Amino acid sequence: MNSIATGDFPYIHGFSGDEQLRLVRQARMFESSLFNHIDYGGATRLLEVGCGVGAQTEILLRRFPELHVTGVDLSAAQLAAAEHNLSAKAWCESRFALRQADAADLPFADRSFDAAYLCWVLEHVPSPARVLSEVRRVLAPGAVVYVTEVLNSSFFLDPYSPNLLRYWMAFNDHQYDSGGDPFIGAKLGNLLLAGGYRDVQTEVKSVHLDNRQPGRRKQMIEFWEELLLSAAEQLIATGKTDSATVEGMRKEMQAVRNDPNAVFFFAFVQARATVY
Repeated sequence: MNSIATGDFPYIHGFSGDEQLRLVRQARMFESSLFNHIDYGGATRLLEVGCGVGAQTEILLRRFPELHVTGVDLSAAQLAAAEHNLSAKAWCESRFALRQADAADLPFADRSFDAAYLCWVLEHVPSPARVLSEVRRVLAPGAVVYVTEVLNSSFFLDPYSPNLLRYWMAFNDHQYDSGGDPFIGAKLGNLLLAGGYRDVQTEVKSVHLDNRQPGRRKQMIEFWEELLLSAAEQLIATGKTDSATVEGMRKEMQAVRNDPNAVFFFAFVQARATVY
């Protein structure tokens, strides 16, 4: 969901202006569930890998006033947007630095940071183990890292929408065939342990919306359609789907959005670990 962080690798959502705005909305929509158990108490120098347009950088700086955040991303366009977005917030002034860098080859000395944050990044990189190894190298002993990732097999929408499901499978197939991993959330514990991290903990977080929250349900379904459509051009170009399926998916999403008994469910995984 976030910007590509390493290598010459196709970012499934693209880098359009609309996509950059979507990333800001995404950060706000998921802020409460992403940050409700995150604690960077005592940290002052945080590395954010795959900072994208700075949408979550802003949240980090707002929630943790002692932090200075160094954000890295491979995309110059995303970093320019991040500079613009963060410079517009008074509380971010002098508290962030942005670097264009490959997450698998970070341009920082060993033990440069005392905390790290990665969110919706490892799903897009061809070598998540290498990225986590680099992050561990630049973290000081005692540093804490939070890693949040997707588990796309968890997605459920009711009423039944066959075009949407075909499109969703094509979406995941494209990401997987390109070298990414749309199911990496379930693997975070193993990846962190293999990378030499300690005290590894994982938490499954879910978004379950039905008639109890009709307004938020409608908002989430609208956002989800936007997220899916951001990849349509790539999926059609690679032959993973066709225009008829995309149009069918759009009609089904509209029908679900207006259904009084619609159900939306999606789960993701957040891991916490420590460097020694």
